[in-house]
Amino acid sequence: MEPKAHHVIIGLFTLLAFVAALLFALWLAKSTADRDWSYFQIGFNQPVSGLSKGNPVLYSGVQIGDVVDLKLNPLDPSQVRVLIRVDQDIPIRENTQASLVLANITGSMSVQFSGGSPDSPELIGDINDPPLIIAKPSAFDSLLANGQSLLKKAEALLVDANKMFSDRNIENLTAVLDNTREVSDALLDQRGRLNDLLTRLDSASQRAGEAAVKVSKVSDNTNALLQNEGRAVLTSLNAALKTIETTSTRIDQLTQNNQGAIEAGLQGMGDLSPALRELRSTLRNLNQLSRRLGEDPTRAIWGGETIQELSQ
Repeated sequence: MEPKAHHVIIGLFTLLAFVAALLFALWLAKSTADRDWSYFQIGFNQPVSGLSKGNPVLYSGVQIGDVVDLKLNPLDPSQVRVLIRVDQDIPIRENTQASLVLANITGSMSVQFSGGSPDSPELIGDINDPPLIIAKPSAFDSLLANGQSLLKKAEALLVDANKMFSDRNIENLTAVLDNTREVSDALLDQRGRLNDLLTRLDSASQRAGEAAVKVSKVSDNTNALLQNEGRAVLTSLNAALKTIETTSTRIDQLTQNNQGAIEAGLQGMGDLSPALRELRSTLRNLNQLSRRLGEDPTRAIWGGETIQELSQ
């Protein structure tokens, strides 16, 4: 009897759980059916891969509805029209923006609303004539649209990389690395000389610093000399120039005051010119006579030629 009682209890418990689950499903369906919805039509000018019926509709990340239907625009099959429903209590305004977002890693997409300022007019979502909202391209859509061009660029990059690592370039790179290694080995061999050179450079820099200090001291001394003794020399030179200027002024005045006497003296010196010429002629004749007397006195006195007067 006990095994039959256990089976009866388990059966009753299973039946009650099934009835409770059925009642909960009916209540949930009824509450969903009784819920008030607003309907909108979202226009997409790009593919909507991953979007299907029943996918959630989000507003700032919070689910407010779901996708009801998807269809192509009869006038332009490149455009997609998505009918959605949202909770009637959620205001959808004219400046509210719609876009596609990735729902999960499987590629499922969701419709997301964003924006919508309170001062913008509210759209009335009627199921018979739902308002059309043009979706804006999302970053994910742009990535998908540009995926092909990105793949082409990646392929071109790989081709260029293969060209870069050609056999010839690899040989050149190997030669460069070998030369670099030889240079580094040579530098290591000359490490002692390099240390000596650095020591000498350090010593030279110290001497240059000392020389700079000495030059600075000489410059300071020269500046002090110019400021002190140079100023006295310039003062003396200025006084001498003033004295020369005063003397020149006095000579000019003296010349102007005695201009008549100076001109008369110059005229008298002009009158002395003929007398000086006569005196010069006489001296020349006397010189000639004395020379002849010295050579032959008898001929010069008794039979000599008459001394002729030489004119200038």
